[in-house]
Amino acid sequence: MNLMQETEQLKEHLKRLKNIYEENNPPESKKDKQFFLMVKERTEPVYELLEKWEEKALKAVKERKVNLHPQQVTSTRENMELLLLNSYYVDVKRKRYMELNHSVLFIFDQLLYELDE
Repeated sequence: MNLMQETEQLKEHLKRLKNIYEENNPPESKKDKQFFLMVKERTEPVYELLEKWEEKALKAVKERKVNLHPQQVTSTRENMELLLLNSYYVDVKRKRYMELNHSVLFIFDQLLYELDE
């Protein structure tokens, strides 16, 4: 899978996470093992995809294929990881969640735009 495909896939995950955040109620207990295992199972593939995406995106930055800073790529991965957890555990205010979401989406769109040129 190439960087564009991975970025598109991550954008789909981002959309799905936003829906989960908006429709979910937080778990009754943050220590609920069943809930934790369910979240782990659902998010594991996204974490793996994010790791591959970051490597390829940093390589594209280094080769000057895209006009982004390495820190933007790393921050995007970190923010997406925060969204993965916050979507299920709903432990962050809506405003903060949306700021993270828009930040990640902006970088994904920027990357896709520049790769498409």
